[in-house]
Amino acid sequence: MTADDMYPRNAGLVDYEVRPRRRFVTGDYEGEATAMSSTPPDPRPLYRRSLIWVASLLAGVRPEQLELPTPCSEFDVRALAGHLVATVQRARVIGAGGAPFSVPHVVTGIGDDQWSTAYADEVRQLWAVWEDDAMLTATVQAPWGTIPGSAALWGYLNETLVHGWDLATATGQDPEADPEVAAPVLAIAARIIPAEPRGGQMPFALAVEPADGAGPTERLANWSGRRTTSAAQQEQR
Repeated sequence: MTADDMYPRNAGLVDYEVRPRRRFVTGDYEGEATAMSSTPPDPRPLYRRSLIWVASLLAGVRPEQLELPTPCSEFDVRALAGHLVATVQRARVIGAGGAPFSVPHVVTGIGDDQWSTAYADEVRQLWAVWEDDAMLTATVQAPWGTIPGSAALWGYLNETLVHGWDLATATGQDPEADPEVAAPVLAIAARIIPAEPRGGQMPFALAVEPADGAGPTERLANWSGRRTTSAAQQEQR
């Protein structure tokens, strides 16, 4: 699942009223809470840290791992790396007023040992656009609709963490981002992405019950329909 497919076209990111299960957010009890969803006013600090985390994961991928499957069934490791590069490109392009689909879904043509470098280069170009505070309230054309810049970055932040989890799980790296990054994103995701319905116009798999002791990054992946780390890693073998 990608940010491109995350929401129905032209669906707002601030108008869902949903009842997320708190177990996904807190891990301490079963229950429900109703809250109007909202996006953080400035997701850039969390996004910056998530991008650094993914760059470190890409640096840890060995060339012989590039053909391994990942928990995201549409990508092997190489294609997932190419998609991660593409998401940064798209975030930059829409911030500069461009069309998201001018960037391919998966970037190709990068050397097996150059994924981390390519990703870091794209990240540097992205911040040249998004450092301006005015971008948070500017209207941008995201793949899923015309929305404020802050909402668009939230979508790419969520995707970065979930696909980072995919990459780490597939390549045997630590699949947990810094909890200070993942936990607030999980809280927002559990409010914005409804538990049901899933599929069709809301193209996520059904949420997976978190394992006891799962960290916030894994819980975020579970909310997107990913199985637990141990089960996902077993499937990659």
